[in-house]
Amino acid sequence: MFPRSFSTAAFLCLLAATFSFSYAHAEDTWSTRPGEWAQPVEIRYNLFQMSPTLYRSALPDRAAVPLLTELKVATVINFLPEPDSGWLSSPGITQIQLPYRTNHVDDADVLKVLRAIRDAESNGPVLMHCKHGSDRTGLMAAMYRVVIQGWSKEEALDEMTQGGFGDNTHFRDGVRYIMQVDTGKLRTALANGDCSTSPFAACSMKSWLKSANVE
Repeated sequence: MFPRSFSTAAFLCLLAATFSFSYAHAEDTWSTRPGEWAQPVEIRYNLFQMSPTLYRSALPDRAAVPLLTELKVATVINFLPEPDSGWLSSPGITQIQLPYRTNHVDDADVLKVLRAIRDAESNGPVLMHCKHGSDRTGLMAAMYRVVIQGWSKEEALDEMTQGGFGDNTHFRDGVRYIMQVDTGKLRTALANGDCSTSPFAACSMKSWLKSANVE
């Protein structure tokens, strides 16, 4: 986690360094990427494998269904406001829609996604995607790395911004959230089944009011 004394100037310097990577060098990055980073599967869909049970991609289409079947994908998690039913009709693949925007993301969004991934992985491989497979998917991939797999923020940000997933000028909001989030609180909330790290979040208040009415 970044120290409390991490200054605005240092933050801006890190952003500048982060965005120095060019998407034009993506194929070179794929050929020389660290072994622990997500590995390319299908360039057409910006499809990468993060772990034996987790994939990330851009928006697939009907032509991608045979590939997903081959990869034994059992669940597709969609971060877009439009459902996947237009291209995905396979009865063997569960569809989960969790739309969000990186410039409005909060801990409740992240917990909802991480919990959905974790639960779905027990049924088989999971694919998460947005439109381009870079910013929204990249943010959640980084948070999965940090909260679920125990990577440092620096390690997750390196993969997120330099992994050849897309135009990294779109990552600014995601980078800002990752640098500021309290990952310890996220892990605790995830373990406790809480919907947010804050008792004053809308979902927390709703849950409290519901339990109070039951009592």
